[in-house]
Amino acid sequence: MEEAKRKTIFMVDDNLTNLTVGKNALLGKYKVFTIPSGKKLFEMLEKTTPDMILLDIEMPEMDGYDIIKELKKRPETAEIPIVFLTARSDSSSELEGLSLGAIDYISKPFSPPLLLKRIEVHMLVDEQKHELENYNHNLQYMVDEKTKTVLDLQNAILRTVAELVECRDDTTGGHIERTQNYLKILVDALLEHELYKNEVTSWNIDFLLQSSQLHDVGKINIKDSILQKPAKLTPEEFDEMKTHTTFGIKVIEKIQENTSEATFLEYAKIFASTHHEKWDGSGYPSGLKGDCIPLQGRLMAIADVYDALISERPYKKPFTHEEAVEIIRNGSGTHFDPNLVEVFLTHENEFREVALNLEKNRAPAHLRRVSC
Repeated sequence: MEEAKRKTIFMVDDNLTNLTVGKNALLGKYKVFTIPSGKKLFEMLEKTTPDMILLDIEMPEMDGYDIIKELKKRPETAEIPIVFLTARSDSSSELEGLSLGAIDYISKPFSPPLLLKRIEVHMLVDEQKHELENYNHNLQYMVDEKTKTVLDLQNAILRTVAELVECRDDTTGGHIERTQNYLKILVDALLEHELYKNEVTSWNIDFLLQSSQLHDVGKINIKDSILQKPAKLTPEEFDEMKTHTTFGIKVIEKIQENTSEATFLEYAKIFASTHHEKWDGSGYPSGLKGDCIPLQGRLMAIADVYDALISERPYKKPFTHEEAVEIIRNGSGTHFDPNLVEVFLTHENEFREVALNLEKNRAPAHLRRVSC
């Protein structure tokens, strides 16, 4: 066996004869370092990490029990296999050693061939343990990669569906991407400020953000004459526009019928059905009020309104960021959850940055229409 491939054993004993016999028994197969005390052992461990430690129990100053306790406390040495060597023959001593984390107990005086065989068995077991850990790690990596691929595909499908809706409503180009980014700012802020902590920490944030892309999916059922009208909607037209929330629920429920993975669709359904509800109960489609509005819908309400305010429409010019912030501030307690408005006001500059960065990278309007 090549010297470099040999495994390393530290043999700790204050008896020179035991060290000599043990080293001679193992030297043909392992690199063996003989160490006369616990103090010297810890000095050696600062330089080398062995594959196994053979540890005498009865030593002056620091006995084997004290040494193993210290070894198990340290993360860098806790996993090193330890075999006790002792002249004690009582079961209570053996039990104490094993309970402290030793893997075996070899009585002295030991037979050199038997010592070698016992060490070979433990080295093989430890090697197989590491191989199994590596296998499990690689298997987990493969599962994670496969899961990521599925999630990427799922997200691509969601984005494609959302963009198909957005392409019919050119005045809101980029709205889905911006609101998704605003939503992330708000969710991260809730975690930072520990607001609504129990609810937010129960969410799958990745699914939540993906599913937000479908909050306007129901617009696929709205006529082009309303969706693309270059003027303010009449009350009758606005009533029809409101139905995009309830139709969005139907679309998502239809998708749910054909898939076993419904978590992200549950989030999507909440976004679609509640992002136009208002804190004072004057919103639609259900007239929900206060905490009866799901937190996801209350978050999307702020993201959605902010984006609508700063965006240009045929019937209005875009509001400035400052004007949009003031409108949301004034809507606290009527349109919006007051707690979420406070969070928004604390992070409103991040909203501004998202809007500016995405607008810089956005294609001209005539190219957007062609790409759709």
